Amino acid sequence: MGAVLTHILLDLDGTLVDSAPGILGSLRRAIDEAGLDVPDSALGTHLLGPPLYRSLPPILGVEGAATVLPIYRRIYGDEDGCLDCVPYPGIETLLRALHEAGVTMALATSKAEPPAHKILAHHGWTDLFTEIVGDTRAAERPTKGAVVGEALRRLGHPSGTSAPLMVGDRLHDVEGSAEHGLRCVGAGWGYAEPGELEAAGAATVYASADDLRVALLG
Repeated sequence: MGAVLTHILLDLDGTLVDSAPGILGSLRRAIDEAGLDVPDSALGTHLLGPPLYRSLPPILGVEGAATVLPIYRRIYGDEDGCLDCVPYPGIETLLRALHEAGVTMALATSKAEPPAHKILAHHGWTDLFTEIVGDTRAAERPTKGAVVGEALRRLGHPSGTSAPLMVGDRLHDVEGSAEHGLRCVGAGWGYAEPGELEAAGAATVYASADDLRVALLG
C-alpha cells in the first residue's frame, strides 16, 4: 500500500457486518405496521449504503417514507433490530490486527450513531475505535462526504502521510472520501453491484477481508 498506514476510516454496513437481515427485516415490519403494500422485491440490498431517508422516497413516496421511517427507527434502533447482523469472514482478525499495529481507526457510517454504537458494542469492538461517526437523529449528515468530514474533524484533520484510508463497499464511500482528498479501497464482499466500486474510482477492490489485511499490514 506504499506509506505506513496510521489512520483508517471504516464503513459499517456491507464492510464490517452483513446488516441486511436487520435493516431489511426491520423495514419490512415497519412497512407492514404502517399498512403499506410494498412487495419484498422492492426491498433489496440496493437500498443499503445511503441513508434510508434518501433511498426510501422513490419506493414509498415522500408521505409513505415519512410514515415508515419513525416506525423503522423504533424497531431497528430502540428494539434492537440492528443487532441482527453478522461480521464478515476475517473482519474480527482484521480489526484486531489493525489495532495491534497501532492504526487509529474511526467508524464512518451513514447509519445513525446510536445503533452504530450498539452494533460495535454487541461485537466487542467499541474499544478498537478512536471515533464512532455516523449520521445524527436529525439527519444532519445526509451524505457520506458529510460523515467523512465529521470523522476527520474529530480525528484532528490528519493529513499528508497520516491522511486516512477509507474502506467501504459502495460508490458512496468512494465519492464521499474523494470529496476530502482521501483514497478509498473497496470491500468487494459487500453490497456493491459488479463493477460499481471500480467505476466510482476505488483505488483497489479486495475480494475478502483477509486479502485487505495482508495488503495493509503484510
